[in-house]
Amino acid sequence: MLWLSILCMLAANSCKMNKTTEQGIRIMTLDPGHFHAALVQKKMYGQVSPEVYVFAPEGDDVNLHLKRIEGFNNRAEDPTSWKEKVYTGEDFFQKMIQEKPGNVVMISGNNQKKTEYILASVQNSLHVLADKPMVITPDEFPMLVESFQEAEQNGVLLYDVMTERYEITTLLQKELSLIPEVFGSLEKGSPDNPAITKESVHHFFKYVSGNPLIRPPWFFDTEQQGEGIVDVSTHLVDLVQWECFPGEIIDYENEVEILEASRWPTIFDAEMFASVTGLDAFPEYLEKDIRDGQLHVYCNGAFTYSIRGVHAKVSVIWNYQAPEGTGDTHYSIMRGSMANLVIRQGQEENFIPTLYIESVSGAEISDAAESAVNQNLQVKYAGISLVPVADGKWKVDIPDKYRIGHEAHFGQVTEKFLEYLDEGKLPDWEVPNMIAKYYTTTAALTKALE
Repeated sequence: MLWLSILCMLAANSCKMNKTTEQGIRIMTLDPGHFHAALVQKKMYGQVSPEVYVFAPEGDDVNLHLKRIEGFNNRAEDPTSWKEKVYTGEDFFQKMIQEKPGNVVMISGNNQKKTEYILASVQNSLHVLADKPMVITPDEFPMLVESFQEAEQNGVLLYDVMTERYEITTLLQKELSLIPEVFGSLEKGSPDNPAITKESVHHFFKYVSGNPLIRPPWFFDTEQQGEGIVDVSTHLVDLVQWECFPGEIIDYENEVEILEASRWPTIFDAEMFASVTGLDAFPEYLEKDIRDGQLHVYCNGAFTYSIRGVHAKVSVIWNYQAPEGTGDTHYSIMRGSMANLVIRQGQEENFIPTLYIESVSGAEISDAAESAVNQNLQVKYAGISLVPVADGKWKVDIPDKYRIGHEAHFGQVTEKFLEYLDEGKLPDWEVPNMIAKYYTTTAALTKALE
């Protein structure tokens, strides 16, 4: 089996990897077309050189990236001190591979060539920290598998940026699911009533670091960005695996089955498009997606699947703009034999992610369960408490100090990646499960297109 052969390769080659941190980490940012590339540099890291080498084509994408870095360097509170070394020739990628002034490639931008960039980078013995998604088409999935194999052979790490693992309500949902006195055991569910459901609602018009986000026009081209079912859903599939089967290896060839999948567009008129991109007209490459003068972007998707016999559903929705006072939202439920663990972020929660424990029987939480919660959570998260809100329902009260915000999670992911670089390897389950994750999203796209 493919996953088993990769695992054996991990064990055989882990000793070959040099500890990069002994030589110092030097980042090369490749074609930073997405603002996530800049968020990795929102803070400094002791083992990372302040000199960052940027290789990109000339244009708005790289200019906006450099402007964001400049903003971090010049902010009043805790300014950064990055020094960007920029090359913008047409041969930017070949130049990076030939000169290799750094040893870690940060990739966050146009996804059309991302899988090719990843493969070439690891083939040239470069570590890669890649924003999701690593692959956007089923045809390129084998290339991603090859990339992980090449990374192992060359003693480098390939890792994707999974920020949602660091969101406090998700962390606590996972923690509570591991307490049998509270959760019981994970249900198997059914296609009509999955054991775990995750829904993510995003918005094209939004603010980042206090400023309106200008999105590149290619972001609206699914051939360059990827459809929603292979883009944002990457996070959701990752959380399903990470929460339901922590530390376990998923054999996607035998343990994942896509049951149902669908996709649908968000529709833009010219004025809406201009407000997000700053362009007065649709680019020619979007003509294929224009119907009656309106742009149809297939950024929405949903699918139901089984993983090790557990039924799961993920869905991604993109709206134009959030109502005032709101933003991107997340809904999640894990159904246990004793209680459901539910994250809501609606009006009742003031659009703040809030975690609830909801007894399946409606019974009061037992003293043993409350004791288990306190013993397990208070050690890791001081100040966490349970607040009864209705019969058989409790809210997990979370101190504000744990709500650090989405942008700060990029620094946490980077710090974890640096730890892995120092150790010279990823956890045994990470590579097989990254492969399983991208198999799931690309197979779901195949199903939706049937």
